[in-house]
Amino acid sequence: MIEVEQQLYREAEQFIFTCYAELGKSEAEVVHRLAEIRSDVERTGFYEHTYEELQHGAKMAWRNSNRCIGRLFWQTMEVFDARQLHEEDDIADAIFSHIRYATNGGKVRPAITIFAAKQEQNQIRLWNHQLVRYAGYEDGNGGVIGDPASLPFTRACEALGWQGAGTRFDVLPLVIQKLGEEPKLYELPEGLALEIPLSHPDLESFAELGLRWYAVPFIADMMLEIGGISYTAAPFNGWYMGTEIGARNLADTDRYNQLPIVARLMGLDMTTNTSLWKDRALVELNAAVIHSFKKHGASIVDHHTAAEQFTRFEKQEKEQGRAVTGRWSWLIPPMSPATTAVWHRSYDDTELKPAYLYQEKAYTSGGS
Repeated sequence: MIEVEQQLYREAEQFIFTCYAELGKSEAEVVHRLAEIRSDVERTGFYEHTYEELQHGAKMAWRNSNRCIGRLFWQTMEVFDARQLHEEDDIADAIFSHIRYATNGGKVRPAITIFAAKQEQNQIRLWNHQLVRYAGYEDGNGGVIGDPASLPFTRACEALGWQGAGTRFDVLPLVIQKLGEEPKLYELPEGLALEIPLSHPDLESFAELGLRWYAVPFIADMMLEIGGISYTAAPFNGWYMGTEIGARNLADTDRYNQLPIVARLMGLDMTTNTSLWKDRALVELNAAVIHSFKKHGASIVDHHTAAEQFTRFEKQEKEQGRAVTGRWSWLIPPMSPATTAVWHRSYDDTELKPAYLYQEKAYTSGGS
């Protein structure tokens, strides 16, 4: 085998040994499968995963995700095999089905849909960072209407002919591109994206701010790598931890920047940092997020419970003889991190495979 094929086989071998051991398969099954893979790689420079390998590999990738605090539930992920789909309309339908399944009326189910593997003649990319996300528009005065993080993608969608309503919470379309072809744009069907209007358990006037957020975080632009095979389109989801919305998406100064608005609503003294107005507004904004999701029957976890769940995950992994890797700066929640057990621990940030990997944005790389 040439060097590239040798590297692919080594990656496959490492994955098959681990995967098959965890699935309780025999040594004879491992030997037989590796012989099949070697033959395929020597003949074509490629090999295909069985569904069982694909399913467990995707779950292993979640288990290995150093930045994710929700890994306790890695075995519950539903894996949809969409590798046979190559037409954009079919891909879009599969994605809409994924959104519908995962949303589940608010009782969110972790899932991933895996499209065809990357090969020289074949590659599928989703331009979206998330399957559901809000647009961002320049207001002409140096400000932004909507989500500033979405400005580049919103411009890319507009260049393809999309036109939003211009509100703070316009749901962006889905954009699919096959290698060497023009991207295709699909509006999400009406009502497919579950959105939660935000209110507060004690501050009645909070609802008048008109804030909302979508119920499910569907990551769409990461690449799944299993045993040396890359899946460049493999959207997946879990459920939200409240602080992702209340302490980042709605609170960051380069996102919706709502802390000053909430502080004014609360009548806080914003003339001095010593009033801790940012901290007090942050707590109430996060309280509103959790209250609203629960009020509307949508799954969400608070950061204290998530940290406790991660501790359980660490214990389970230790019992299985596996070391837990992690990126501490991502595992600690963005609000009151010192009140969680994660704050007091350190983690090895070694990246294990299978893995979800970042890749260049499709709309800046021409889909390559």
